[in-house]
Amino acid sequence: MVMIIFLVLLVLALYWLVPFMLTAGLGIGVLKRKDSSEKIAFTFDDGPNRIFTPQLLDLLKKYDIKATFFVLGSKAEKYPELIARMHEEGHLIGIHNYVHKSNWVMSPWKIRQDLEKSATIIEKITGERPIFYRPPWGLMNVFDFFLMKKYKIIHWSVMADDWKSKGGSEKVKNILLQKIKQGDVILLHDCGETIGADADAPIHTIHALKAVLKELSRRGMSCVRVDEL
Repeated sequence: MVMIIFLVLLVLALYWLVPFMLTAGLGIGVLKRKDSSEKIAFTFDDGPNRIFTPQLLDLLKKYDIKATFFVLGSKAEKYPELIARMHEEGHLIGIHNYVHKSNWVMSPWKIRQDLEKSATIIEKITGERPIFYRPPWGLMNVFDFFLMKKYKIIHWSVMADDWKSKGGSEKVKNILLQKIKQGDVILLHDCGETIGADADAPIHTIHALKAVLKELSRRGMSCVRVDEL
């Protein structure tokens, strides 16, 4: 029995823990930040959302900022007009898989199936097949390393706990202005419909960005897509 438990723990460590240490911890095989860059990249996960994504796109357009959206294939399928607008306005569209489910609880073949399905949905809307990928919660299993030949996997160096409403826009604004530095990849959300998130949280992110983008402009910091970082 002890040996069986040991073997199970060993398998789980190899499947979950080692990839987590290599990627989230050491940044091996993923882009977390670009130390050599003088620019920063805003990224938005979990959308599109019919209420918040249009407001966010309006704000980015006002400041002439290009961002990166890691979208769920199921929502891209539901709101193709928002995916088309992102593309038309010059934003980069990446994949956050078909549904927001951790790679730790999905089989390797299911992950690949959902990635290909999501990529096809986006390609049919934009005419371009996405190659940038952010796993939900940034969690990868050992087989995900084989995806690196086909996809560029993006993590982040700054996040603002913006999936929760507590603290409102002031919390998000303060975290971003205190933490952002050149070369950062910033994780934010334009949808609050995933597990653990508050449905109204994105509106606080949008309000915070109004002040943050104004201040970053004053500092002379350039905001670009992750492929331009």
